[in-house]
Amino acid sequence: MGCLGNLLWFICGGALAGLGWCVMGCLWCITIIGVPVGLQCFKFAGLSFFPFGRQVVYGGGFGSLILNIIWMIVTGIPMALGHLAIGCALCLSIIGIPFGLQHFKLMKLALMPFGTCIY
Repeated sequence: MGCLGNLLWFICGGALAGLGWCVMGCLWCITIIGVPVGLQCFKFAGLSFFPFGRQVVYGGGFGSLILNIIWMIVTGIPMALGHLAIGCALCLSIIGIPFGLQHFKLMKLALMPFGTCIY
C-alpha cells in the first residue's frame, strides 16, 4: 500500500503540498538567520511528497519550543489551515480518507515542525 499510496498521493496533490514546503523553505533561506528553519522546511518537503509508510515522532527541548512559537506565528498557522481544509474535503469521500489523514499528519507537522524526527 505504501508505494501505491505514495504514487497516488504525489499525483493527486502531494506535489503541491511538497512545493508549498519548498517555497516556505526558500523564503526562510533568504536571510542568514532563517537558514536553519529553511533547511527544516526542505526536510519536511520530502515527507510531504511521499508520506505513506513514514512516521513523525515529536520531541525536542526549550530551543525547539521557541522556534516552534516563532514558526507558528509567521508560517505555521496558514500552512496548517490549508492542510486542514484539504484534509476535511478529502475525508468527505471514502476513497479520500487515507489522503485526508495524511493531510492531518502534515497539519500537525505544519504547526510544530521543530524537535521532530521522521522515520
